[in-house]
Amino acid sequence: MNNLIEIQVNENQEQTISGRELHMFLGVETPYKKWFDRMCEYGFEEKHDYLVTDIFVPNSNGGRQNQVDHIVKLDMAKELCMLTRNEKGKQARTYFIEVERDWNSPEKVMARALLIANKQIDTLKLENTVQRQVISEFKPIKEYVDTILSSEDTVTITQIAADYGLSAKALNKILNEQGLIRKVGGQWVLYSNHMQKGYTKSETIDVTRSDGSIKVVMNTKWTQKGRLKIHELLTLLGLKANMDKTAA
Repeated sequence: MNNLIEIQVNENQEQTISGRELHMFLGVETPYKKWFDRMCEYGFEEKHDYLVTDIFVPNSNGGRQNQVDHIVKLDMAKELCMLTRNEKGKQARTYFIEVERDWNSPEKVMARALLIANKQIDTLKLENTVQRQVISEFKPIKEYVDTILSSEDTVTITQIAADYGLSAKALNKILNEQGLIRKVGGQWVLYSNHMQKGYTKSETIDVTRSDGSIKVVMNTKWTQKGRLKIHELLTLLGLKANMDKTAA
């Protein structure tokens, strides 16, 4: 089959041609832009029948200049040929019909189907790889969270800090900066917006002073829910629990 006008295939597996190439082949004397605009008055729609694109062509100064072109679907191209009403139009239309006939042959249809299937397989493989990576990245976090949720005991801030290789003082400073706790009368307490969420359990204990007198102090421990809240805050800051580091 003679290649009168170059045929392209878009991402939707549709055959297209250049509007300017068709205009040149048909020998239309009207300037391309005026001709194409007039043809569109017959009801052709952008994005349905054609797309607007840019091409670069040589100019008189030896450089290159921008020109507007159109990516025209074959059905529209056949109608444009009919509207031209000359021998070139008839020749081009016959050519497009032959191209379509070949394109829709069982062999070509099967080849395109296999191509699409292979692309879908490649896409699924990529998605599967990404999912495996995400799962592997979150596995250490899940292991530590599972450890938290499996326990019903309360823990001290010192115990939680040790999970991250921190001191209790350093962890309290971080939690204060993150707006979780504040110091009142020498004691760390939750900010009011975090109270009533079950993060801590407090009790009073008697402490004997050096002079033998008794001082009542509050002893605050963190619940597993509170421990998980701390874990979420530290994770956002890029701090990993020792268990996560080992698993990674």
